[in-house]
Amino acid sequence: MVQKIKKQWFLVSLVLVFLAVMIDSSNSLLKIGLVLKGNYGPEIMIFLIFIISGLLIEIDQIQAGIRDVKSTVLALTIILVIAPIAAGLLCLLPLETGVILGLFIVAVMPTTLSSGIVMTGAAGGNMAHALFITILSNFIAIFSIPVILSILLSSLDQQKILVIARGAIIIKLIFLVLFPLMIGIVAKARIFKPGQLGKFKFQILNQWMIIGIVFISVSGTKQVILGSGLTFFYILALVSGFHLMLLGCSFLLVRFFRVEKGRYESIIFMGSQKTLALAVMIQVTYFSEFGTALLVCVIHHIVHLMMDGYLSTKMHQGFLIKK
Repeated sequence: MVQKIKKQWFLVSLVLVFLAVMIDSSNSLLKIGLVLKGNYGPEIMIFLIFIISGLLIEIDQIQAGIRDVKSTVLALTIILVIAPIAAGLLCLLPLETGVILGLFIVAVMPTTLSSGIVMTGAAGGNMAHALFITILSNFIAIFSIPVILSILLSSLDQQKILVIARGAIIIKLIFLVLFPLMIGIVAKARIFKPGQLGKFKFQILNQWMIIGIVFISVSGTKQVILGSGLTFFYILALVSGFHLMLLGCSFLLVRFFRVEKGRYESIIFMGSQKTLALAVMIQVTYFSEFGTALLVCVIHHIVHLMMDGYLSTKMHQGFLIKK
């Protein structure tokens, strides 16, 4: 039992952080999380994650990742095509408008900025390729979100003109992703000697950063979650089913196109994960009257991190056995 907990420490930590914030009657943890959120805590953690990622990435991984066109196309297919279709199918169920709207918003999002890259590396995949998918999908999202979301919204009679702050997204990618990544790559080349970096320890540190980001996210949405009542549980089932559909399609595509170990991890994690920050921004800006839509975005984010945290550990164990 103890060994199983040690092997799944990342998932266990995510669950414990969620439960600790939820059951803390004094709201001390919530206050700490809100202070961190108000003082750029998530942005600082993402910045550090990409510095560490730069230290971990090898030059040959970067070259292989950029050349891996097939894996890139498969990941983008999941993000841009399969996710909206999956959301559309699930929303054939008799669901509240706010819940459907929330799932539509989640479905059209690009991949996460940090967690998918960390989990790809932890599972033994190519972090450089995961990074490439992150940058590319977030850039494409500037143009794809208004189009795809408008198509999905047509079934709800919720036609709205969406204006995405393209410049803000590009600036965010530069300062939170590319700039710290280059710091890490340059530091690795100029400061550290070959073999001097303890890569496993850096991977663990990155995973702790993700746990910190989840802590801040849960702290900021505790009242919304607690106030949802029984709605929480059916949203939990819905978003779990949605993420399982994306993971299932990812594995099917990997198997059908015969993508080998070391390449398919980035397809699975980057293809199925969705960023929270942009989803919340769209919900608050355009659909603030549907509070349950925000709840869907938040619960999905927490659930898919827990599910993928378990999956990355299992894939990592398989990676170690093969090595």
